[in-house]
Amino acid sequence: MKHIVLTGGGTAGHVTPNIAMIPKLKELGYNISYIGSYDGIEKKLIEELGIPYYGISSGKLRRYFDWKNFTDPFRVLKGFAEARKLLKQLKPDVVFSKGGFVTVPVVVSAGQLKIPTLIHESDMTPGLANKLCIPSATKVCCNFPETVNSLPKDKGVITGTPIRQELLTGDKEAARKFCGFTSEKPVIMVMGGSLGAASVNENVRKILPELLKDFQVVHLCGKGKLDEKLVGTEGYVQYEYIKEELPDLFALCDIVISRAGANAICELNALRKPNLLIPLSAKASRGDQILNARSFERQGFSMVMEEEEITEEKLLAAVQALYENRQKYHDTMAASEGSDSIAQITQLIESCAKH
Repeated sequence: MKHIVLTGGGTAGHVTPNIAMIPKLKELGYNISYIGSYDGIEKKLIEELGIPYYGISSGKLRRYFDWKNFTDPFRVLKGFAEARKLLKQLKPDVVFSKGGFVTVPVVVSAGQLKIPTLIHESDMTPGLANKLCIPSATKVCCNFPETVNSLPKDKGVITGTPIRQELLTGDKEAARKFCGFTSEKPVIMVMGGSLGAASVNENVRKILPELLKDFQVVHLCGKGKLDEKLVGTEGYVQYEYIKEELPDLFALCDIVISRAGANAICELNALRKPNLLIPLSAKASRGDQILNARSFERQGFSMVMEEEEITEEKLLAAVQALYENRQKYHDTMAASEGSDSIAQITQLIESCAKH
């Protein structure tokens, strides 16, 4: 039986694409093992699926001063020894890595042991962990054409990000009932990312009275970000977080206002949802969301507005323009490469495993 080791951790974004590929890998007859950190978010998510999980020591490589910078190199070295020992024991045919610092010892050890390895880079510019992994990788799966151009020749492949297939099977009417909406007005979904985005929430709520004249709004605002004053507003519902009903809400909405995290925008692309992206400001991040958003804008998949340029008038005008041009955005996404990411990535895995 073919054997694959999946690795990735640190944030849910480094785990959910791996989880999305598990049903297809099982269908193709793969025995699956997972290597992550001892106690990262990935441990709980993977063990819930009944996949054998192996923890290794993991440290973060920081570009800033922190006392942990003195101890983490020892954790990383220990992780290398553990990863190498595990790979020798598991003898996988292929390794697939979704990123995060825990993957560096796994990918580099796989390279040394001549095990074919694919890595996936969600953002336009690789993060530090993936930069360290690229020399050991057989292929690098990417979301953006710009990423391929910056990689060693013949390594980069545009695949998009694997997304959970259940997102594609939503029930529009179930969502309408869940939200208490009518069929008379179109629906906007507002997503602030898993933690919610204070500025997105604030700006949308400022123009809510105007929006509600033409639209109904479902607002996923993040933990602790509900606005009690707006509870009961007709045509507006807010939730801290949605899991089970998310596919239904996607089926219901006509357009989406969202942050520009790589997994979120790949889900919007796969679902062909016309979207207005408000990327996390470069002051609050390494600027990857801005690069992701601008690439999607260039490809004709998204409208983009940066936080610093938002005014009530501009935001309202952008939402109305997006709705008017929604068919154009839908058709451009439908014609794009990388629309069946799982099929493309598993084909690459099969070809690596054979060699």
